[in-house]
Amino acid sequence: MHVVYPAVLAALLFSIGVYGVLARRNTILVLMSVELMLNAVNLNLVAFDVWLRDTLHGGQVLTLFVIVIAAAELGLGLAIVLAVFRNRRTVEIDHVRDLSERDDPPGQAGEAPEPAPVPARDGAS
Repeated sequence: MHVVYPAVLAALLFSIGVYGVLARRNTILVLMSVELMLNAVNLNLVAFDVWLRDTLHGGQVLTLFVIVIAAAELGLGLAIVLAVFRNRRTVEIDHVRDLSERDDPPGQAGEAPEPAPVPARDGAS
């Protein structure tokens, strides 16, 4: 088997993943696109490992590490998405950007009010 076929397929999968990350507005679809890109990398690792006939199978071992990291990334990403959905009732990326801090000059809207003074206790020195 030629190494060109899996390499072209991996490049196609990676390109679809990049398009999904750049064009999508839904956070779940962006996470799915990142997973698609990681799977394209895994396909390349295994294909070149077989093509080079590595006796230690380094590409396949590295693929297992990438799968573990991808699973951890997906779990953490979904936990963040669920937390944002509970607070905002949306998973659209444009609405999530509203959480960022604004660069308002002092004295403008958005500045925290000064705290009220704490009254002294009777009998305390």
